[in-house]
Amino acid sequence: MEKNAIIVGAGLVGSLWAVYLAKAGYNVKIYEKRSDIRKAEISAGKSINLALSTRGWKALKEVGVDVEIEPIAIPMYGRMMHSLEGEQTFQPYGKEDQAIFSVSRGDLNAKMMDIAEEHGNAQIFYNHSCIDVDLENGIVYLENKETGETVKDKADVIFGADGAFSAIRYNGLQKLDRFDYSQDYIDDGYKELLLPANPDGSYKLDKNALHIWPRGRFMLIALANDDGSFTCTLFMPFEGENSFEALKTDADVDRFFKATFPDFYEMFPELIQSWHDHPLSSLAIIRCYPWTHGKVALMGDAAHATVPFYGQGMNAGFEDCTVLWNLMQKHKEDWPKVFAEYQTNRKPDGDAVQDLSVQNYLVMRDYVGDKTFLLQKKIEARFSKLYPDKWMPLYSQVSFSSIRYSEAWNAGVKQDAIMKKVMDRPDIEQVWDSKEVENEILRLLEA
Repeated sequence: MEKNAIIVGAGLVGSLWAVYLAKAGYNVKIYEKRSDIRKAEISAGKSINLALSTRGWKALKEVGVDVEIEPIAIPMYGRMMHSLEGEQTFQPYGKEDQAIFSVSRGDLNAKMMDIAEEHGNAQIFYNHSCIDVDLENGIVYLENKETGETVKDKADVIFGADGAFSAIRYNGLQKLDRFDYSQDYIDDGYKELLLPANPDGSYKLDKNALHIWPRGRFMLIALANDDGSFTCTLFMPFEGENSFEALKTDADVDRFFKATFPDFYEMFPELIQSWHDHPLSSLAIIRCYPWTHGKVALMGDAAHATVPFYGQGMNAGFEDCTVLWNLMQKHKEDWPKVFAEYQTNRKPDGDAVQDLSVQNYLVMRDYVGDKTFLLQKKIEARFSKLYPDKWMPLYSQVSFSSIRYSEAWNAGVKQDAIMKKVMDRPDIEQVWDSKEVENEILRLLEA
């Protein structure tokens, strides 16, 4: 019998999931409300660069498409901190040669659409906006934005991979009785800047690091693109003393960058022009439950949209594909069973990646320049090297393993409590690499 699936959303997760479904023998149709981005000029700096890490690579590798992404992925082996005085300090992310990878969102999305068509034999219908969904019968109603006509389509299963403000969720699941939903905007927004390459095409900064200018309540970051440019993002409160609201004129912007990020300011004469090229955008965390009903399931940001500070939004969405695929095998494509276990098991991980993302914002903007925090990380790294079976740093659990996000979060909470006691020692700066501190961590772990 013919098996049919519909995916709403031709973004990163929807495109990858089409390949998985095709592997299982499904005819796949993807409906996308936007036009085909491959026909528009994609430039870096239009959207926060993505950081592809172990979970994402694993999902790509499962269906053999990782080799197509590797050419556009730039390894970043750690954070490069830029102090107010222009000093640069490198903090490795993990063990030697462990890296997360900078990828342009536009380039990756275009490549994933190619992959969906070529490897997934998916048909992608652009300019089709979801206006209604029949959850029980697996029917989606769409408006063709070019012709104005309403299109109705039916499939064995429907997947909403249509982002944080999912139309599948809004028109379907959110109408259910007892559907839980929360939308929480953080106090900070972001603005992007595109730092161009040098005249000879070379990079103005080390391309193999994620650059951070931490300034307490706000920060600037920069990730490399493969054309020699950097996508830079300023995260800052909307209102208050140091805020977007306070930067009313070009002169305000110029003064702010000159005083706050002097080394960045010196290498960026096109600052003001770039400032006007990109809008001020907001950031939200969206939680909901259930993620499935009838013949419909949510994936990626539609189920668990998060803020970008752990670089895990895309990786979590790609991991949804891995999780669903394994459940398809386990339950022999008995979709009610697949969906029930998917949402029950995956929801705690969706919540955890959101908690991790918010916590890592504090780490990036407040703590990475703090001497006590840096010493703590040195102690953790040393202990982890001596006892790898007893301690894996939280960042490594999230970025360099497939340990469940919820388990990583719980382990991180326990590690934090232990390290707080260790760091409270008045002599910690003198004895941090001693056997005594090592034994104290062992004792606290076993307590």
